[in-house]
Amino acid sequence: MPKKKSPEGSGKKANNPDVMGLRPEVLEQPITETLEVNYMPYAMSVIISRAIPEIDGFKPSHRKLLYTMYQMKLLGGPRTKSANIVGQTMHLNPHGDAAIYDTMVRLSKGYGALLHPFVDSKGNFGKIYSRDMAWAASRYTEARLDPICGEIFGDIDLDTVDFVDNYDGSAKEPALLPTTFPNVLVSANQGIAVGMASNLCGFNLGEVCDAEIAYMEDPNCDLLSILKAPDFPTGGQLLYDRDEMAEIYETGRGSVKIRGRWRYDKKSNLIEIYEIPYTTTTEAIIDKVAELIKAGKIREISDMRDETDLSGLKLAIDLKRGTDPEKLMAKLFRTTTLQDSFGCNFNILIAGTPQVLGIRQILEEWTAWRMESVRRRTYYIMKKQEEKLHLLLGLKKILLDIDRAIQIIRDTEEDAEVVPNLMIGFGIDQAQAEYVADIRLRNINKEFILKRVEETSSLEEEIADLKDIVDHPRRIKKIIVRELTQVKKKYAVPRRTEILYDVEPEMPEEPEDIADYPVFLFLSREGYLKKITPQSLRMSSDQKYKEGDSLAQSWETSNAAELLVFTNRQQCYKTRLCDFEDSKASVLGDYLPTKLGFDEDEVPVWACLAGDYSGNLLFFFQNGKAARVELSSYKTQTRRRRLTGAYSDKSPLVSAMLLKEDTDVAVASTDGRAVIFNTSVLNPKTSRNTQGVRVMSLKPRRQVEWARPLAETPIQNVSRYRAKTLPAVGALLKGEDKGEIQTSLLD
Repeated sequence: MPKKKSPEGSGKKANNPDVMGLRPEVLEQPITETLEVNYMPYAMSVIISRAIPEIDGFKPSHRKLLYTMYQMKLLGGPRTKSANIVGQTMHLNPHGDAAIYDTMVRLSKGYGALLHPFVDSKGNFGKIYSRDMAWAASRYTEARLDPICGEIFGDIDLDTVDFVDNYDGSAKEPALLPTTFPNVLVSANQGIAVGMASNLCGFNLGEVCDAEIAYMEDPNCDLLSILKAPDFPTGGQLLYDRDEMAEIYETGRGSVKIRGRWRYDKKSNLIEIYEIPYTTTTEAIIDKVAELIKAGKIREISDMRDETDLSGLKLAIDLKRGTDPEKLMAKLFRTTTLQDSFGCNFNILIAGTPQVLGIRQILEEWTAWRMESVRRRTYYIMKKQEEKLHLLLGLKKILLDIDRAIQIIRDTEEDAEVVPNLMIGFGIDQAQAEYVADIRLRNINKEFILKRVEETSSLEEEIADLKDIVDHPRRIKKIIVRELTQVKKKYAVPRRTEILYDVEPEMPEEPEDIADYPVFLFLSREGYLKKITPQSLRMSSDQKYKEGDSLAQSWETSNAAELLVFTNRQQCYKTRLCDFEDSKASVLGDYLPTKLGFDEDEVPVWACLAGDYSGNLLFFFQNGKAARVELSSYKTQTRRRRLTGAYSDKSPLVSAMLLKEDTDVAVASTDGRAVIFNTSVLNPKTSRNTQGVRVMSLKPRRQVEWARPLAETPIQNVSRYRAKTLPAVGALLKGEDKGEIQTSLLD
């Protein structure tokens, strides 16, 4: 039988929130408000309280650990179990024992990440040059503070730095540590925050002290001649480039190249690598060499093994007979991380604000901060001495009548009245009276009192000297210089990283056997590149793109061709098509920013095939200028993957095109005007970042909108827009000459 319908308002329908009007109200919140209220506090916390080091060279996690160890009297004392230190540190650092122990490992002597470790460790703390060598658990290892920490905590009890509450307000911790030397330049530091990062390399302690002293004497001194180059704990060789080093010192950004050190044992026909770059590990090197051997790109090696032991790092490479070790190492430097780059990003918190500073600016900030610390220390000592002098002056007043003081104390009936009676009897204040009243009976004699009073004259001289130091910054600088000289004498060690000044240019790579076959290239506007063979394209020609993405450029070429990719950061990335896997029309393809290692927020804007590097590139800019650059300017002798200054940065790029022969081009502005001219009027330049010449005169607040070869435009009345001389104002586009014109740059 068919079911009967439920009466209205009964059954399931009666319980429906929509029917009863009980649907919960949905509160809408603008995304900007969500970011401001929820995300921004998190981002600021990571930046200020976790990832970015401050002027003392420490992150909060480093500072909390070291200060806890100092409170545990581990500076100069015996070692204790690391688990004990980790547990005590949790009073200041609530992020868990694993994070605290990881911090201790990085600061330890055993791990070897710092030129001057702060933790004197015992046990297995792993090694920075090994990816797989795990450190022992905290219950098995022991640690204490290294003697150099005396230069960090020596003044901490003399009001040199501010103290703040810990996370729950149950204890106090220092906001900074009063280092007597620029530790921010000595200890390497790396941190990734939200929207920014920091990567500081270490410098030799002796050179840093000399540089700071020289800077205090002359802020315009030549730092490059004193602070020669970074120094890394793992040693290696630094390939010195004065221009690159000067840029790092000036801007705080740049990179330095480091390579490993090796020796050849002719008797055993093997290469021993005993130092590697700071940025890599032995496992990464071995894995890459194995990959190259498997791919047939290296045939000179018969075996490679890790022979690292207690004596230090050693990678052994057995060579095949007849192998030239110099040529093999040159190839390994090119193809593995045995030669690597350290990217410098000197991002430091200054008064709670992250700033990317050059070396001179860092020295300036550290000098100002250290001078304030020494001034505070001197002022604190001066106040203590003034208090002591004040008490002795009170004692001096009872010198001539000790018996009277005793009589006042004896005749006082109540203990609370002793101090007031002494104050009345001798005309002294409460602090002085308390001091006199607390003198032991055996010390109430003229000899004791005379000795105390004799100190007043020396105290007065000392206080006057301290006051003079507080009032005169020049004297404070002399104190800092003296301390830096002492630090250098006690703790400076020879450089570990050798500096190679006269580096031979990299040898070009030997020609490789590259399979050459026809391919089709498709580049999307968002930067996805697909390399498809004709056979695959015939099977399926419908291209797949991300939502909102579309085709920007396409080519018919060969697998052996070279592609030049230009980005919005005025950089050109050179890549070979053989480095890309053959794909299909149904996949998105390779994302160029990831594949080619673009910088943050860098995107491709145009690309072209290099061919034999004949012809010219034509760049059009928003300000009405056009630059013609010889394509041969982008050809390099070495296998460089990235060229900086690929085009001018004076105005945003509107369009680019490859010229094999001169042709007519059309340029249009945002106010609807167009100019046509032949490219032969533009002289080619060899300088890649040339600003070019003005081809279109623009009215205020107007700019070039597009530029294309005339043959690719719908313009019919060519003579109307052709310019007699350049620059030209152009003529207004007629309706039949407009049409849909696509720009050549990627969105």
